[in-house]
Amino acid sequence: MALPTAIYGAAQVRELDDHAIQTLGIPGYTLMKRAGEAALRVLRSRWPTAYRIAIVCGGGNNGGDGYVLARFARAAGLTVSVFAVTPPEALRGDAQRAAEDFQASGGQPQPFAAEALKSHDVIVDALLGIGARGALREDMVAVIEAINAARRPVFALDLPSGLCADSGLPLGAAVRAECTLTFVGLKSGLFLGEGPEYIGSLQFDDLEVASPPGLVEPRLLRASEDDIARALPRRRRASHKGSFGHVLVVGGGPGMPGAVRLAGESALRVGAGLVTVAVAPENVASISAGCPELIVVGLDVSQFGALLERADVVAVGPGLGRSAWAWEVLGVTVASGKPLVVDADALNILAEDRSLRAANWILTPHPGEAARLLGVSTDAVQADRLGALRKLCTAFGGTIVLKGAGTLVGRDGETPQLCERGNPGMASAGMGDVLTGAIAGMLAQLGDPLLAARIGVLVHALAGDSAARGGERGLIARDLIGELRTWVNL
Repeated sequence: MALPTAIYGAAQVRELDDHAIQTLGIPGYTLMKRAGEAALRVLRSRWPTAYRIAIVCGGGNNGGDGYVLARFARAAGLTVSVFAVTPPEALRGDAQRAAEDFQASGGQPQPFAAEALKSHDVIVDALLGIGARGALREDMVAVIEAINAARRPVFALDLPSGLCADSGLPLGAAVRAECTLTFVGLKSGLFLGEGPEYIGSLQFDDLEVASPPGLVEPRLLRASEDDIARALPRRRRASHKGSFGHVLVVGGGPGMPGAVRLAGESALRVGAGLVTVAVAPENVASISAGCPELIVVGLDVSQFGALLERADVVAVGPGLGRSAWAWEVLGVTVASGKPLVVDADALNILAEDRSLRAANWILTPHPGEAARLLGVSTDAVQADRLGALRKLCTAFGGTIVLKGAGTLVGRDGETPQLCERGNPGMASAGMGDVLTGAIAGMLAQLGDPLLAARIGVLVHALAGDSAARGGERGLIARDLIGELRTWVNL
């Protein structure tokens, strides 16, 4: 089943469960059986030759899902070992019924034994699910570490055990799954924090639970290729370059021509009609020679107003530096009132001079820059990326793009957007400059800063994934630029 757009917190998913049981009248045990059926389908599809299955069951409903899967897997002819971390007689509710039905079918749970896991083809994690809160007990940590140490493929039900369903941070230890099947609603911990490192391939099944729109507001919304197609329809035949906006990229301080060239070329590749690059005079020749499609001018602050006047969108920061010249350039740029994309050195200046403000800007900090803007540590930003995004939106206004694995896009009063595309190969110099140009080019065409940021981030990430087909290591920013065109022409 395709992944939905909405992403929820653990409490919100419980509300969806309660709605299904109490309002729609679907018994909890029926949902549990549907989860077991869905899990068996994924298990057989992903590991078709696996015959010996170990299922580690905990004491809550996640353990109940494991018992149901065990019963169905035995009926399908698989050899199943259930390792009960919680004794079956201590179970309650639907989990107790699931264990009893498993035993009635001839299954026999056995106490957890770490060494026994290694003799199985696949280990199913049905230990904790979304029920884990706070630091795990030592005995649970030991079970999780044993699962990881078995060096067998792990299939997690709903959420890798030990991973916080909200933040995506391990609660002392977390199961590293090769595949995770999540139920009813996507959990934010699958996408935030370290979640993507633990979940492996993500699968989804709604268990036939249809909730009316607006019942529960999602914490996040996933960006998808459909967003690109809706935002960028086929162009009219009579279009001309003026139809798609004029982007001015401001930066390229002395000795730093590369960043602005990357940003300018990126803006062209996503479809901006005209791009001017304003740089320190010594950089003009090298940029013009490298990309003749860019209009390159030496930046004389006394004549800067005319350049700003002609632009529809201004991107400021790539290679700007932090000299007195850079401070003056940024001040004039912000005062122009033009729609802005602010990145790199411009963000560092902004962290020091909080008098600079614009209502219609897009700020694009990476975690380190976000930390400086908020006056906290980078670790604090990474520990609560969604919280950091909200604080940035409140403190600086406009639209915020918090870059990183699982880039977040937000604006006060709007549900944040998440882009889970992209790859570790993009952790190299110049990638942020390409993103700045992509967002600026989108803003020139679309007008809406939040939409432009969403689409720019997604197109950039997808271009990175395309460019990494030959391998992530050694990927450079220029590799992305040629791929951008594909993704803006869906």
